Amino acid sequence: MTYTPHIDLDAVSAIDMHVHVEQDRHGHLSLDGELMDASAAYFRAVENRTPTVADLAQTYREAGMAAVVFTVDARTNTGHPPLSSEEIAVEIAAEHADVLIPFGSVDPLRGAEAVRQARRLVTQYGVRGFKFHPTLQGFEPNDPTYHPLWATLEELSVPALFHTGQNGIGAGLPGGRGLKLRYSNPLLLDDVAADFPGMTVILAHPSVPWQDEALSMVTHKANVFIDLSGWSPKYFPKELVRAATGRLRHKMLFGSDYPLLTPERWIDEFRNLAADEGVLPGVLKDNAAQILGLR
Repeated sequence: MTYTPHIDLDAVSAIDMHVHVEQDRHGHLSLDGELMDASAAYFRAVENRTPTVADLAQTYREAGMAAVVFTVDARTNTGHPPLSSEEIAVEIAAEHADVLIPFGSVDPLRGAEAVRQARRLVTQYGVRGFKFHPTLQGFEPNDPTYHPLWATLEELSVPALFHTGQNGIGAGLPGGRGLKLRYSNPLLLDDVAADFPGMTVILAHPSVPWQDEALSMVTHKANVFIDLSGWSPKYFPKELVRAATGRLRHKMLFGSDYPLLTPERWIDEFRNLAADEGVLPGVLKDNAAQILGLR
Protein backbone atom coordinates (compact mmCIF):
# COMPACT_ATOMS: atom_id res chain seq x y z
CA MET A 1 0.00 0.00 0.00
CA THR A 2 1.37 3.40 -1.01
CA TYR A 3 0.89 6.43 1.21
CA THR A 4 -1.05 9.35 -0.22
CA PRO A 5 -1.72 12.32 2.08
CA HIS A 6 -5.34 13.17 2.85
CA ILE A 7 -4.67 16.16 5.06
CA ASP A 8 -7.17 19.01 5.02
CA LEU A 9 -4.88 21.99 5.50
CA ASP A 10 -7.79 24.22 6.38
CA ALA A 11 -8.77 21.86 9.19
CA VAL A 12 -5.36 21.60 10.90
CA SER A 13 -3.79 24.41 12.90
CA ALA A 14 -0.19 23.27 12.50
CA ILE A 15 2.16 20.71 10.96
CA ASP A 16 4.66 19.27 13.43
CA MET A 17 7.77 18.44 11.40
CA HIS A 18 9.52 16.33 14.04
CA VAL A 19 7.74 13.42 15.77
CA HIS A 20 9.22 10.06 16.76
CA VAL A 21 7.68 6.61 16.37
CA GLU A 22 9.36 4.78 19.27
CA GLN A 23 7.51 1.45 19.24
CA ASP A 24 5.95 -0.73 16.56
CA ARG A 25 2.86 -2.92 16.66
CA HIS A 26 4.99 -5.87 17.74
CA GLY A 27 6.32 -4.13 20.85
CA HIS A 28 9.82 -3.52 19.46
CA LEU A 29 11.49 -0.27 20.56
CA SER A 30 13.55 2.12 18.47
CA LEU A 31 16.45 2.20 20.98
CA ASP A 32 17.92 -0.30 23.41
CA GLY A 33 16.93 -0.01 27.04
CA GLU A 34 19.99 1.87 28.24
CA LEU A 35 19.75 4.57 25.56
CA MET A 36 15.98 4.85 25.98
CA ASP A 37 16.27 5.31 29.74
CA ALA A 38 19.10 7.83 29.42
CA SER A 39 17.22 9.95 26.88
CA ALA A 40 14.05 9.86 28.98
CA ALA A 41 16.01 11.10 32.01
CA TYR A 42 17.72 13.82 29.96
CA PHE A 43 14.50 15.16 28.46
CA ARG A 44 12.21 14.44 31.42
CA ALA A 45 9.91 12.89 28.86
CA VAL A 46 6.13 12.97 28.86
CA GLU A 47 4.21 10.02 30.24
CA ASN A 48 4.23 7.92 27.05
CA ARG A 49 7.91 7.74 26.07
CA THR A 50 7.34 4.99 23.47
CA PRO A 51 4.34 5.93 21.28
CA THR A 52 3.23 3.79 18.37
CA VAL A 53 1.88 5.11 15.08
CA ALA A 54 -1.65 4.66 16.43
CA ASP A 55 -0.78 6.60 19.59
CA LEU A 56 0.61 9.46 17.54
CA ALA A 57 -2.41 9.56 15.25
CA GLN A 58 -4.72 9.84 18.24
CA THR A 59 -2.59 12.58 19.84
CA TYR A 60 -2.45 14.74 16.72
CA ARG A 61 -6.04 14.11 15.64
CA GLU A 62 -7.26 15.27 19.04
CA ALA A 63 -4.96 18.31 18.85
CA GLY A 64 -6.21 19.28 15.38
CA MET A 65 -2.71 19.09 13.92
CA ALA A 66 -0.80 17.05 11.36
CA ALA A 67 2.64 15.54 12.00
CA VAL A 68 5.68 14.20 10.16
CA VAL A 69 6.66 10.94 11.86
CA PHE A 70 9.70 8.69 11.56
CA THR A 71 12.11 6.32 13.22
CA VAL A 72 15.93 6.22 12.88
CA ASP A 73 17.74 3.22 11.38
CA ALA A 74 21.09 3.08 13.19
CA ARG A 75 21.56 -0.67 13.12
CA THR A 76 25.23 -0.66 12.07
CA ASN A 77 26.45 1.86 14.63
CA THR A 78 24.34 0.74 17.59
CA GLY A 79 23.72 -2.93 16.85
CA HIS A 80 20.03 -2.40 17.64
CA PRO A 81 17.52 -3.60 15.01
CA PRO A 82 15.48 -0.68 13.65
CA LEU A 83 11.75 -0.27 13.43
CA SER A 84 10.53 -0.78 9.86
CA SER A 85 10.00 2.39 7.84
CA GLU A 86 8.04 0.25 5.40
CA GLU A 87 5.60 -0.88 8.11
CA ILE A 88 5.24 2.67 9.39
CA ALA A 89 4.37 3.95 5.91
CA VAL A 90 1.86 1.15 5.27
CA GLU A 91 0.19 1.62 8.63
CA ILE A 92 -0.17 5.36 8.07
CA ALA A 93 -1.44 4.87 4.52
CA ALA A 94 -4.06 2.40 5.70
CA GLU A 95 -5.34 4.21 8.76
CA HIS A 96 -3.91 7.66 9.45
CA ALA A 97 -3.26 9.59 6.23
CA ASP A 98 -5.53 12.37 7.50
CA VAL A 99 -3.05 13.45 10.20
CA LEU A 100 0.31 11.68 9.76
CA ILE A 101 3.01 12.06 7.09
CA PRO A 102 5.67 9.31 6.96
CA PHE A 103 9.36 10.02 6.55
CA GLY A 104 11.63 7.06 5.94
CA SER A 105 14.93 6.17 7.52
CA VAL A 106 17.83 4.28 6.01
CA ASP A 107 21.23 3.46 7.52
CA PRO A 108 23.85 5.32 5.44
CA LEU A 109 26.54 2.87 6.58
CA ARG A 110 24.80 0.16 4.53
CA GLY A 111 25.98 1.79 1.32
CA ALA A 112 24.29 0.68 -1.89
CA GLU A 113 21.54 -1.14 0.01
CA ALA A 114 20.61 2.11 1.75
CA VAL A 115 20.30 3.79 -1.64
CA ARG A 116 18.09 0.98 -2.96
CA GLN A 117 15.93 1.05 0.16
CA ALA A 118 15.51 4.83 -0.05
CA ARG A 119 14.28 4.54 -3.63
CA ARG A 120 11.83 1.76 -2.67
CA LEU A 121 10.49 3.75 0.25
CA VAL A 122 9.61 6.66 -2.03
CA THR A 123 8.45 4.87 -5.15
CA GLN A 124 6.69 1.87 -3.58
CA TYR A 125 5.62 3.14 -0.15
CA GLY A 126 5.15 6.87 -0.73
CA VAL A 127 7.31 8.30 2.05
CA ARG A 128 7.61 12.07 1.75
CA GLY A 129 11.16 12.58 3.05
CA PHE A 130 13.94 11.07 5.19
CA LYS A 131 15.29 11.47 8.71
CA PHE A 132 19.01 11.13 9.49
CA HIS A 133 20.80 11.29 12.84
CA PRO A 134 24.54 11.52 12.08
CA THR A 135 25.59 11.09 15.72
CA LEU A 136 23.39 8.06 16.38
CA GLN A 137 24.08 6.57 12.95
CA GLY A 138 27.81 7.27 13.20
CA PHE A 139 28.63 9.03 9.93
CA GLU A 140 29.90 12.33 8.54
CA PRO A 141 27.26 13.59 6.10
CA ASN A 142 29.76 15.38 3.86
CA ASP A 143 31.90 12.28 3.25
CA PRO A 144 31.79 11.55 -0.52
CA THR A 145 30.92 7.95 0.37
CA TYR A 146 27.34 9.12 0.86
CA HIS A 147 27.03 11.12 -2.36
CA PRO A 148 25.01 8.36 -4.09
CA LEU A 149 22.42 8.53 -1.31
CA TRP A 150 22.08 12.32 -1.49
CA ALA A 151 21.96 12.18 -5.30
CA THR A 152 19.10 9.70 -5.09
CA LEU A 153 17.10 11.88 -2.69
CA GLU A 154 17.72 14.88 -4.93
CA GLU A 155 16.49 12.89 -7.93
CA LEU A 156 13.39 11.77 -6.02
CA SER A 157 12.68 15.37 -4.92
CA VAL A 158 12.22 14.55 -1.23
CA PRO A 159 13.62 16.54 1.71
CA ALA A 160 16.23 15.23 4.14
CA LEU A 161 15.93 16.10 7.83
CA PHE A 162 19.18 15.89 9.81
CA HIS A 163 19.69 16.00 13.55
CA THR A 164 22.08 18.83 14.44
CA GLY A 165 23.64 20.10 17.64
CA GLN A 166 23.54 18.72 21.16
CA ASN A 167 22.31 15.14 21.47
CA GLY A 168 20.19 13.77 24.31
CA ILE A 169 20.66 10.14 23.26
CA GLY A 170 23.55 8.76 25.29
CA ALA A 171 23.65 11.87 27.49
CA GLY A 172 24.98 11.17 30.97
CA LEU A 173 26.44 7.78 30.07
CA PRO A 174 30.20 7.02 30.15
CA GLY A 175 31.62 8.39 26.91
CA GLY A 176 28.06 9.16 25.83
CA ARG A 177 27.91 5.47 24.85
CA GLY A 178 30.49 6.22 22.15
CA LEU A 179 28.21 8.64 20.26
CA LYS A 180 30.15 11.54 18.72
CA LEU A 181 28.66 15.01 18.74
CA ARG A 182 30.92 16.35 15.97
CA TYR A 183 28.96 14.34 13.38
CA SER A 184 26.01 16.65 14.12
CA ASN A 185 27.82 19.91 13.41
CA PRO A 186 25.55 21.62 10.86
CA LEU A 187 28.53 22.88 8.85
CA LEU A 188 29.04 19.31 7.61
CA LEU A 189 25.67 19.73 5.92
CA ASP A 190 26.74 22.95 4.21
CA ASP A 191 28.79 20.75 1.87
CA VAL A 192 25.76 18.53 1.22
CA ALA A 193 23.47 21.48 0.52
CA ALA A 194 26.05 23.02 -1.83
CA ASP A 195 26.77 19.81 -3.71
CA PHE A 196 23.09 18.81 -4.04
CA PRO A 197 21.21 22.10 -4.51
CA GLY A 198 18.07 20.31 -5.65
CA MET A 199 17.67 18.57 -2.28
CA THR A 200 15.94 20.36 0.57
CA VAL A 201 18.08 20.08 3.71
CA ILE A 202 16.36 20.61 7.07
CA LEU A 203 18.52 21.22 10.13
CA ALA A 204 16.67 19.70 13.06
CA HIS A 205 16.74 21.53 16.41
CA PRO A 206 18.53 24.61 17.66
CA SER A 207 22.08 23.65 16.65
CA VAL A 208 23.73 24.44 19.97
CA PRO A 209 26.72 24.91 20.23
CA TRP A 210 26.78 25.75 16.51
CA GLN A 211 23.75 28.05 16.25
CA ASP A 212 25.50 30.84 14.36
CA GLU A 213 26.76 28.37 11.79
CA ALA A 214 23.24 27.04 11.22
CA LEU A 215 21.77 30.52 10.77
CA SER A 216 24.54 31.42 8.34
CA MET A 217 23.73 28.36 6.25
CA VAL A 218 20.01 29.14 6.20
CA THR A 219 20.76 32.71 5.15
CA HIS A 220 23.17 31.62 2.42
CA LYS A 221 21.42 28.64 0.84
CA ALA A 222 17.89 28.62 -0.53
CA ASN A 223 17.54 24.86 0.01
CA VAL A 224 18.33 24.89 3.76
CA PHE A 225 15.69 25.24 6.50
CA ILE A 226 15.55 24.81 10.28
CA ASP A 227 13.02 22.80 12.26
CA LEU A 228 12.79 24.30 15.74
CA SER A 229 12.17 21.06 17.62
CA GLY A 230 13.72 19.54 20.71
CA TRP A 231 13.98 22.66 22.84
CA SER A 232 11.36 24.51 24.82
CA PRO A 233 11.17 27.84 22.95
CA LYS A 234 11.71 29.84 26.13
CA TYR A 235 15.27 28.45 26.12
CA PHE A 236 16.04 29.29 22.48
CA PRO A 237 19.30 31.21 21.95
CA LYS A 238 18.53 34.90 21.44
CA GLU A 239 20.02 34.91 17.94
CA LEU A 240 17.64 32.10 16.94
CA VAL A 241 14.64 33.95 18.35
CA ARG A 242 15.55 37.06 16.32
CA ALA A 243 15.88 35.03 13.13
CA ALA A 244 12.79 32.85 13.64
CA THR A 245 10.53 35.79 14.40
CA GLY A 246 12.11 38.17 11.93
CA ARG A 247 14.13 38.07 8.74
CA LEU A 248 14.33 34.25 8.47
CA ARG A 249 10.77 33.40 9.44
CA HIS A 250 10.18 31.91 5.98
CA LYS A 251 12.95 29.34 6.60
CA MET A 252 11.65 28.13 9.99
CA LEU A 253 9.48 25.08 10.69
CA PHE A 254 7.50 24.11 13.76
CA GLY A 255 8.66 20.85 15.31
CA SER A 256 8.15 19.51 18.82
CA ASP A 257 10.33 16.37 19.10
CA TYR A 258 7.30 14.62 20.61
CA PRO A 259 7.16 12.53 22.80
CA LEU A 260 10.03 14.49 24.37
CA LEU A 261 8.12 17.79 24.21
CA THR A 262 4.41 18.26 23.62
CA PRO A 263 3.32 20.31 20.60
CA GLU A 264 0.90 22.35 22.69
CA ARG A 265 3.65 23.48 25.07
CA TRP A 266 5.94 24.36 22.16
CA ILE A 267 3.30 26.47 20.42
CA ASP A 268 2.28 28.30 23.59
CA GLU A 269 5.88 29.24 24.36
CA PHE A 270 6.72 30.22 20.78
CA ARG A 271 3.65 32.43 20.63
CA ASN A 272 5.04 34.34 23.60
CA LEU A 273 8.25 35.00 21.65
CA ALA A 274 6.59 36.30 18.49
CA ALA A 275 5.61 39.94 18.94
CA ASP A 276 4.15 39.88 15.43
CA GLU A 277 1.25 37.39 15.13
CA GLY A 278 1.94 37.33 11.39
CA VAL A 279 4.95 35.09 12.09
CA LEU A 280 2.83 32.19 13.31
CA PRO A 281 1.01 30.93 10.17
CA GLY A 282 4.24 30.41 8.23
CA VAL A 283 6.23 28.81 11.00
CA LEU A 284 3.40 26.62 12.28
CA LYS A 285 2.02 25.39 8.96
CA ASP A 286 2.57 27.18 5.65
CA ASN A 287 6.34 26.73 5.32
CA ALA A 288 6.05 23.00 6.02
CA ALA A 289 3.12 22.58 3.66
CA GLN A 290 5.20 24.07 0.85
CA ILE A 291 8.22 21.84 1.53
CA LEU A 292 6.05 18.72 1.79
CA GLY A 293 4.21 19.44 -1.44
CA LEU A 294 0.83 19.73 0.29
CA ARG A 295 -0.04 22.99 -1.47
